[in-house]
Amino acid sequence: MLQKSRVRIAHLAGPTATIQNTPPLVTSNKARMRAGLPVVTGPDGQPHQFDALRAQRLAAPAKVYVEQFSAHPLEVDAAELYGPPDGYIGPDGQFSPERRSPEDKPVYEIELAPEDGLYPLPYMALQADGTPWEEEMAVPFGEEAKARQSFFPDGSRSFEEIDRLGIGTEGKASLLSQQADIDFYRVLPPGGWKKGVPANLRTDVGEGDIPPETRGIDFNAYKPYHLSSAPSRPALAKATNDTQAIADSGEYDGLIWTQGSPQVEETAYWFNLLIDTELPICGNAAQRPQGQISADGPKNIVDSVAFVRSGIWRDAEGRNRCGVVVVQEQQFFAAREVAKADARPGGYVATGGHGGILGQITHKDDLWLTYVPAYRHTWCSDVNITKLPASTHAATTRDGALRHVEVAIKDEAGRLLPSAIPSVSMIKEGSYSDEEYGFGPDDAADLAALISHKLSLGRLAGFVTEGLVPYGRLPSSARETLLEQAVFAGLPVVRVGRGHAEGFADPAPLAISGSNLTATKARLLLMACLMKFGALPIAADPADPTPEERKATIAAIEAFQDVFNTH
Repeated sequence: MLQKSRVRIAHLAGPTATIQNTPPLVTSNKARMRAGLPVVTGPDGQPHQFDALRAQRLAAPAKVYVEQFSAHPLEVDAAELYGPPDGYIGPDGQFSPERRSPEDKPVYEIELAPEDGLYPLPYMALQADGTPWEEEMAVPFGEEAKARQSFFPDGSRSFEEIDRLGIGTEGKASLLSQQADIDFYRVLPPGGWKKGVPANLRTDVGEGDIPPETRGIDFNAYKPYHLSSAPSRPALAKATNDTQAIADSGEYDGLIWTQGSPQVEETAYWFNLLIDTELPICGNAAQRPQGQISADGPKNIVDSVAFVRSGIWRDAEGRNRCGVVVVQEQQFFAAREVAKADARPGGYVATGGHGGILGQITHKDDLWLTYVPAYRHTWCSDVNITKLPASTHAATTRDGALRHVEVAIKDEAGRLLPSAIPSVSMIKEGSYSDEEYGFGPDDAADLAALISHKLSLGRLAGFVTEGLVPYGRLPSSARETLLEQAVFAGLPVVRVGRGHAEGFADPAPLAISGSNLTATKARLLLMACLMKFGALPIAADPADPTPEERKATIAAIEAFQDVFNTH
């Protein structure tokens, strides 16, 4: 395994990212006592013995005295192996280079300086009205103006904390800076500058001042919970364009994308399909915020840097042979198969039943790649942004009649347009419908309305059905009939088995087999295919297509199926 001494990495901040989040900054008991406020107590009514220590910066140099042999209880057991202390602190609290009495404590004298970086210290801030901070909100369940943010505006602070406070297996810090030079990009950030920030204070790569930002538009976070927001479907265009531009810059050896733990699997697969690059892209998430007990995010980030630096992702031509990977709990998951199964360490699984875990980093930090994906990805994907057309056609009834309408996919500079991102819905149904009990037609009015709505949009659209395992067919024949009519109205339909099916959905002339993809991943692949191939042919009467119309639709579906078979 050939490792570069150092690599240059771009970090891309994604939305709702627990890995870029911290527990609430709660006012310490030390600050409460100083202000004459009630202290934090436990269930027994007694004050908390310890304050939570939060990473903060010194404003001026400070001299501290640390008791010798206090870093570990058994240091004193090997006292003869240690050099002498710097001096002694007597019962009067005074320092002396020499021991003055048997009660003197041996100490090390340390000069702390602001340039040393962050230090864990009690949180001393109070609210403007003099009350202590208990959570993100100044007023519980208050309005936006009363909200603090626990999510970082870019990755620089979380990476700094990892580098400063994280301890490696050899007892050393600087786990990131020893390996890489890292730049930070706010692609779809989880935290925002609500008052803006001047250019000279920016910690991300960018030009000019950052204007005031708005939650739900410029940044998206899930806390405070009552103000939670998430990016809309068109945000995928910005994520694609920014990521492609960063990969094309020639400045980096690899990219790291961080996002909320339930959603990272989706964006990783989208990048796997859309980003045309030979560089490695690692996705990272966390089950617990940074600084919380057993936080997993810092290790995932360090492992991603190690993965990029290792070069094990290279093929014989130096290209990335792994596609986009999600690095979680010391495992390298292929983007196509990874899924979050639970909110706990080890809560990620490989779906599909046929692999999906490409390798691991061991407890001794050795990297091993045991498999490479058989499916196309990134630079060899048939639906990456380079291979998408400038425009295609969608099926619509916007002007009253069912017809095709041109839809722009990319602008003149080759960037993906937000309006090009297709509207694809997932349909899931259980058994025991009214139709099966002989109570008359199945109640499929909701699906009929959804099909009608899709056709009214004037944009690319389609459906993914999550049906019986592994076949993909819905139990309701009434819904299957409606979906067949949608196909002849130009809306493609993909079938997958429900849950994490290990078998492959059945091929069907009028439906695309989603193989062993989850419905979530099949939706993303259909979105990419729609941007490449456009809508299906439209029959004059979707409820009664002619043999020629049926043949044309089946031929068009074959192009979609070829991509689903290989991506």
